Amino acid sequence: MVCTGNICRSVMAEEILREAVERRGLDVVVDSAGISDEEHGHGIDSRAARALREGGYRVPSHRARQVEAGELQRWDLILAMTSSHLRALERLAGGPDPKIRMFREFEVSGGEASHRRDLDVPDPWYGDYSDFEATRETIENCTPAIIEYIMRSTTR
Repeated sequence: MVCTGNICRSVMAEEILREAVERRGLDVVVDSAGISDEEHGHGIDSRAARALREGGYRVPSHRARQVEAGELQRWDLILAMTSSHLRALERLAGGPDPKIRMFREFEVSGGEASHRRDLDVPDPWYGDYSDFEATRETIENCTPAIIEYIMRSTTR
């Protein structure tokens, strides 16, 4: 999972997905990083930690880090939180790559997004605590389909 600074959205998604993978007994490595290095070394945002805790999840011991070009080849699925993160990942990869996808492509919803921007996971950073809860809920809505995708991909 990749967001801007790796202290809110991506780390929340990392923990929620990690716990879902564990519950299913899957042998999958889950990780997260940021496009920017501005938060390098910082822990999870306290509001993101609270949203995880109140949602029944563990709060990970986490230190923000920036994604590196070399690691893109190691991952089977890279999920961008926004269209700008997707573009940055594609630039880092040297062009479009089918394993780099939008996180919300996996969201269960009644309609289809008309533009990539419609698939952005909103940034809760500038909002209040309810924005962090909404981010957690968005991540939770996407997680079952991500798990199904992983299961289909690993049984080939």
